[in-house]
Order: sequence, then C-alpha cells, then structure tokens
Amino acid sequence: MSGTQDFINQNKDRFLEELLDLLRIPSVSADSRHKADVKRAAEFIQTKLTEAGADRAEIYETKGHPIVYGEKIVGSNVPTVLVYGHYDVQPPDPLDLWDSPPFEPVIKKTDIHPEGAIFARGSCDDKGQMYMHVKAFEAMMAGGELACNIKFIIEGEEEVGSDNLEIFLEEHKEMLANDIVLVSDTGIIANDVPSITVGLRGLSYLEIEVTGPNRDLHSGLYGGAVPNPINVLSEMIASLKDEKKRINIPGFYNDVLELTAEERAAMARAPFSLEAYKKSIGLSDVEGEEGYSTMERASIRPTLDVNGIWGGYTGEGAKTVIASKAYAKISMRLVPHQDPDKITELFQNHFESIAPPSVKVKVTPHHGALPAVTPTDSPAYLAAAKAMKETFGKEPVPFRGGGSIPIVALFEQILDSKTVLMGFGLDSDAIHSPNEHYGVFNYFKGIETIPLFYKYFAEMK
Repeated sequence: MSGTQDFINQNKDRFLEELLDLLRIPSVSADSRHKADVKRAAEFIQTKLTEAGADRAEIYETKGHPIVYGEKIVGSNVPTVLVYGHYDVQPPDPLDLWDSPPFEPVIKKTDIHPEGAIFARGSCDDKGQMYMHVKAFEAMMAGGELACNIKFIIEGEEEVGSDNLEIFLEEHKEMLANDIVLVSDTGIIANDVPSITVGLRGLSYLEIEVTGPNRDLHSGLYGGAVPNPINVLSEMIASLKDEKKRINIPGFYNDVLELTAEERAAMARAPFSLEAYKKSIGLSDVEGEEGYSTMERASIRPTLDVNGIWGGYTGEGAKTVIASKAYAKISMRLVPHQDPDKITELFQNHFESIAPPSVKVKVTPHHGALPAVTPTDSPAYLAAAKAMKETFGKEPVPFRGGGSIPIVALFEQILDSKTVLMGFGLDSDAIHSPNEHYGVFNYFKGIETIPLFYKYFAEMK
C-alpha cells in the first residue's frame, strides 16, 4: 500500500496538528456546561470525514449528545467495516493534579514515549484513537487503496453510558449493516509487544445515599448517641469483601465463567513485570482476590470498587458535625456470564439488608454493560493480527482487557455484528486520570496499521 503510506508520511505534521485542535475542544459529556463544546466536537468530526472523502457525513441529534455518521461505499462485492469511536471525554478533575492544562495539549518526551506523548484529556480515550481511523481513511482515499466499504459511527455519550446509542442502532439497522465492527478504544501490552483485546469486562455502576438524622448535628452534643451516616456507610462498604478479597454479596459469583488451567497458563505467557507494574503507579505492593495473579485480577475476575465517597464537612479547617447524609459511587466489573441487571439487583438487595435500622439507604443504579469475548479465528481477527504483525514486526498477543465497552454487546445484539478491538494505547497512558497522554508513536502506528487491516480483511473475507 505504497500510495497510502506515502500520503501518511507526507502529512504527518498536519495529522498531528488536527488531533491537537480536536483535543482543545472540552467535550465533557457529563457536564451540561460543555454541551456546546460537545456539539462543536461532533461538527469537527463531520467536517474532517467530509474532507477525507466520505460520501455522507451527517450529525444525528439524540435526546442527549449527537452522533456523527459517515460512509464511503466503494462497491457491492467488497466487505463493509463499521468503525466505532467516541469524541466525548471524561471530566478533567482534579485540575490541580495536571502538569499542564487538560485542554491545552502539549507534547513531551517520557521514558515510555521517547518520541513524545500528547498530554491532554481525551488524547488516548478516545479522541486520539478514534481520529486515527479518520486519517487512515483519508490516506486510503488519497492513495486509491480503500479495499472495503467503510462506515463511521462516532458518538458523544460513551463516557456517560451511551444511553442513546441503542435507540440509534435500532432505528438505523439497515444503514449500519456491516461485516465487522472495528474499534480502537483499547490498548496494547507495550510498544514492543503488540496485542489485540479479545475480552472485556462488563459493568454495574451505582450510587449510594445513607441518611441518618434530619440535619447536620453538633458532634459534641450528639456524638456517640446517634448514627453517623459516614461511619455507617464506611462500615457497610468494608463488609462487602472478606479477608481473601472476595466479594461478600450472596449469589455474586454464581454465573462467573471460570477459565481452565490451560487458558490461565496461556494468559500467563504474555509479557508482564510485576515490579515495573508497581513502579508505574507508585506502589510498594499489590493486592486482590486470593489465588489469582495480578493480570488475572485485572481481566478475568470480577471486582467491586468505590469510585467516590463523600459527606459532612470537607472544607478548610475544622467543623465538628455529624452529617445528615453520606454518599458513595460504586462500580463492579463483571466477567462472562454475569448479567449487569442481575448483579445490580443482588447488590441492591444485599446492601439494603445489611443497613442498620438507624439509617435509611437508597441505592440508585446508573449504567451497566455486558461482558464480551471475541473470537480469535475469524477473518477479521486474523486480518488485524496480520496487519499488526506487519507494522510492529511481531505477532500480536491475544489479550483480555479489564475495562468495559458497552457497545460491543449492543452491536452483537442489535446488528448481529462481531467486533475487533484493535487499540494502540497503553495502560500507563493515564486515561480517566490527570495527565492523560497518548504516544505520538502509537498515534501514527495506528494510522499505518489500520489500512492494512482493510487490505487483509478484503482478501480473507
């Protein structure tokens, strides 16, 4: 694909500058103050798809944030690839932990990224990875080497649960018909160890409210005699795991798919340094469910984590109160064959049952996602593996990721479509955290690899 590669080489500076422009748009879908920014990001993508050569590039309004759809149909006798990505980003908080402003991208060299990394919110998740596909499409068009029909569905609500995506898929099944869905919202093991994600965990996300007295109370006058909702909530949360770090919710593990010894041994062959892992996140030791390795705990085992907890006085100085209310946000990552709705119900029933009679407990479910496992013997997976082998110089490792991408299950349920998860980010890229970044190497490696996927998928399909 010399024409495509030549075009990429000639336009690298522009491709990078365009990504930086996109990263400057604070498209935070969770914050209503950024609604106009989210729309602006959608319009940016629409424009770039048109400029790249799409026959159609349209913005579809939803009850929430808009969805961008684009397509280029080159023939009825070639396969169709549906590219999914998202242009919305996580909130940048806490702002004081960023080394540079989150929406003013800068490129800095790091130990892992000697060629430079782009520091900005959304650089890896998912603007940088999504935009690789737009630029790869432009390069294939310019080189006259687009081997498949291509469709794009780029949404603005992934970070808040993709609430309106299911409706969009149901209403546009014919328009979205495809032979495979291609997603780059995952990563590789390392820049010298390519990998393809073949499994994702599901998700159940809830918010807890514990109410005690009808107002905040003076802790001297009432302390020791009335329930303290913060204390109660902390004790309830602490009881959710036993001394072996197993989750104490009746029925929680009933549907968990247990991997065979052979499958676990195959996973263990993937390169992994526990010391490097600990060093990268500043830990002296790790912990987790007894009987499983760190890699297994982060991929094939379910979890329960507190993502936020608050209540009472948190300002400067002292204020001696017993708060009326305490809150927490809790997420559970799920594995095949756990169902998020069932797990949410099990959690709610259990949490309400362990509450002392002195407080009231309210559990509010937010969003969930089904776990997913993708085949490794399909033409699409084999095409992705061959493409990555060519650009990285070595065979990619099939790998189960720990995150959740709810739309993978939706694509299978509604469109009857399988998905290939060909991402290029790294675990160390600090997605969802301050100082999120994405390697310049990774950005261009994706742009170079994606056209080869189309070439080999057209040949194998």
